[in-house]
Amino acid sequence: MKSILLVCVAACLFHPGFAQEDTTGKKETNDTIRIGGMIIIKKGGTNDSEIITGEKTVRIPSRRRKPENLTTNWWIFDIGYSGFEDKTNYASAEAQAFAPGSTEDWFDLRGGKSRSVNIWVFMQRLNMIKHVVNLKYGIGLELNNYFFDDESIRFEKNPTLVTMDPTLKGAKKNKLAADYLTVPLMLNFNFTPERRNGFGFSAGISAGYMYSARQKVKISDDKFKIHNDFDLERWKLSYIGEVNLGLVKLYGSYAFESMWEKGLDQTPYNVGLRFSNW
Repeated sequence: MKSILLVCVAACLFHPGFAQEDTTGKKETNDTIRIGGMIIIKKGGTNDSEIITGEKTVRIPSRRRKPENLTTNWWIFDIGYSGFEDKTNYASAEAQAFAPGSTEDWFDLRGGKSRSVNIWVFMQRLNMIKHVVNLKYGIGLELNNYFFDDESIRFEKNPTLVTMDPTLKGAKKNKLAADYLTVPLMLNFNFTPERRNGFGFSAGISAGYMYSARQKVKISDDKFKIHNDFDLERWKLSYIGEVNLGLVKLYGSYAFESMWEKGLDQTPYNVGLRFSNW
């Protein structure tokens, strides 16, 4: 019997004709349905409902929420792929001075290993036009890890020189890591502002400052790190974007220019999944 009543309640609450719209400008009235000893009241002018059984009243708030003009999302996490578009002219004197004997194959990446991990301390969304058009900004860390297919590659410092070291052949891990403190700024279009996990997209730019770079190599049980900037550009400006598909959120970035100060012309990009409250 209880199951039947619950079905009736659900049918009444979600039936399209249950809501009453006032187009005359008169005071909103309540809709009331009585099922045996149960009374269901749909509050006029709202999406809230009440169920009264005997002396007990249960309020059912609307699933929809009123959007705020400024919302903050703390601790957003991204995971995806880090790569770069290689436009280096390896026949040039500059490239050969920086990486003697190099070819494009030297810098092939392991697709399943090279990864992007971003940790955003916060992001804020500021309403600009009816909560559909918003300004979105924040601050966080971008951690890029480039795993090389040829484990013999070595980055030397002072001065920077890229070579092939036969002693590294067979290494379990050989990666170049570059970490940035980044501030993104985007124009956000939210097509479902009353939903927490809505549908929309954002586009803009970001400015990142590289605070750490290193090469990490693991051979058998031995591993070593070399900390240096390796003539990587300290500042990274990127085009950025994200797509919100309800619970699924995607992000991407593509830098304005090469991540190297000299020698190589490799433009970094990232794509992946974003874990965020909105």
